[in-house]
Amino acid sequence: MQNDSQHLPDRRSDRKPWRVFSDRQTGTNRLAWRPLCRRLWSSPVSLPVSRRSFLSLATTGVAVSALGLAPTAEAARKRAAAPATPGVAAAAGTVYLNLNEHPLGPTPAAIDAATRSLPRSGRYLLEMEQDLRNLMTGELQLPNDHLSLFPGSRDALNLAASLLTSARAGLVVADPSFDPLVESAIARGVAVRKVPLRADGAHDVKAMAKADPTAGLIYLCNPGNASGSITARADIEWLLANKPASAVLVVDEAYIHYSNEPSVADLVRQRQDLIVLRSFSKLYGMAGLRLGAALAPPGLQTKLAAFGSNPLSVPAMAAGIASLRDPLLVQTRRADNARVRDETIAWLKGKGYTCLPSQASCFLLDVKRDASVFADSMQKQGVIVGRSWPIWPKRVRVSVGTEAEMLRFREAFGKAKR
Repeated sequence: MQNDSQHLPDRRSDRKPWRVFSDRQTGTNRLAWRPLCRRLWSSPVSLPVSRRSFLSLATTGVAVSALGLAPTAEAARKRAAAPATPGVAAAAGTVYLNLNEHPLGPTPAAIDAATRSLPRSGRYLLEMEQDLRNLMTGELQLPNDHLSLFPGSRDALNLAASLLTSARAGLVVADPSFDPLVESAIARGVAVRKVPLRADGAHDVKAMAKADPTAGLIYLCNPGNASGSITARADIEWLLANKPASAVLVVDEAYIHYSNEPSVADLVRQRQDLIVLRSFSKLYGMAGLRLGAALAPPGLQTKLAAFGSNPLSVPAMAAGIASLRDPLLVQTRRADNARVRDETIAWLKGKGYTCLPSQASCFLLDVKRDASVFADSMQKQGVIVGRSWPIWPKRVRVSVGTEAEMLRFREAFGKAKR
């Protein structure tokens, strides 16, 4: 019998790809994809939560977070605490330098493609997904079975963490690192080992390799978030060669397009313990459209498909295809970002303030005082900057905006530092 949990909805079959569930509390019906429902309750892989513990967690409202498939309540609280979304609880003209979004958004060609795709969005357009896959694998010189697409690379990361970590298989991350990954791991009872970044903002790969002998996943973002700093490819290769055999290394290359450093994507053809994440949210300006990919060998791709897969947003795919077909997009936006970023860092240095080296769309600024107080002062000037971390309480992450926005940053900084 064909296993429908390994395939997207097949138009050749009359079988509906979803199942209708009745919500007794609201009296309404809701839809859930069959592959996800079936795999949640009968997956052959060893999941970090049991059915009973999943239901127990559900009664406290954290079941989805426990699987790592959604932000935790704490993460949602942090997001809501600051007016991080343009137009929401913020004055007109506010400059947002807090979430590393591209200030220009999607390219005109991507916007046009997404708009033109809307009338066809009543279909799944699986052929469009294949076109997108072919473009990406062609650019990366990888076989098609080494790439899977997701509505954002964060989904792939959460799924990998859910499948590869447990109470017996820990998580190793840098400090600071991507908080939602850590929070969801803690919610599932996973031991998290945090390894401080080096003084230059790069990952301390030797310390990460020995942080947890039974680690299931080691997470490394390159260029780094929050530092924007580069970890050399040679260091990543060393980590692959010296990490615990039980661990899969996940290299998040969300910001790789901003850097001139080489990617490690080609290594997924040689290694069985490496996942490389790619995102359209940063340089491509598609943070709100949600599109990303996981590059991995077929064995790991099979594990990532354990919960089935859902069709992608048609406008997101159309915008992604248009972006990949623009031969000048990456080099133009990379150069513009580097120029504005480096000019801002040089200006700050002239004022006596230091930043870690950055090859991303953000930089980490030492404000010489409580970073949260500084951020509040900047917000009063109409400029919202990023957060700080317990390990670096006097450093704040600043996203790179347009040239005009960074001039506004300078003006606000001059008032906030007093």
